Amino acid sequence: MRINEPNRTGIINAYNKSGVNSLNKSGKISMGKDEVNISNEAMEMLKQVDDTNAPERREKVERLKRQVEEGNYKVSSDKIAEKFLAFWKKL
Repeated sequence: MRINEPNRTGIINAYNKSGVNSLNKSGKISMGKDEVNISNEAMEMLKQVDDTNAPERREKVERLKRQVEEGNYKVSSDKIAEKFLAFWKKL
């Protein structure tokens, strides 16, 4: 049985070469551009949700923002425990 193989450094060099990125004219590494595409169906669903609940939703969000800013926002520990339990039961 061989423990020390003479060609092990070749494997390490292969990994090091794969991480080489191309530099642009300014000397910085050029990266790819992130992009998000939302389907037309998803946009339509979002519009329907916004249209039906717009006034109530805005009021609720503003109320929650005020509570957080004033330091009055409290969450029931029972509700947190229920959510955790439901999450862990799914797994």
